[in-house]
Amino acid sequence: MNEDVRLTAWVRGRVQGVGFRWFTRENAMEIGGMVGFALNLDDGRVQVVAEGQRENCHRLLDWLRSSDTPGRVDGVTEIWGTPRGGYDGFGMR
Repeated sequence: MNEDVRLTAWVRGRVQGVGFRWFTRENAMEIGGMVGFALNLDDGRVQVVAEGQRENCHRLLDWLRSSDTPGRVDGVTEIWGTPRGGYDGFGMR
C-alpha cells in the first residue's frame, strides 16, 4: 500500500549557502509526484516538507541522509503525518 503522506524533515549541518534547497527541489522533482518546499531556518537548519506517495517521500528522505547532498549533513529529524494540501509544485522559500 502506497498511501499519500506528509514528510516534515529538519536537516542540520552545513546546509545553508551551498545550494541545498535548490538541489532538494531538483531531487524532489526528479523523483516526481511530490509537492512541498525547502526552507532555510534562522538556526542554520533546512526544513523540508514533502507530500506525496510514501515511497517517494522515503526516497527523498534517503537522499537527504545520503552523502550526495551539497554541504554536510550532520543529521535529519523527521515526522510523518497526513497531507494538508495547498501546495502548487515543490518550491523554495
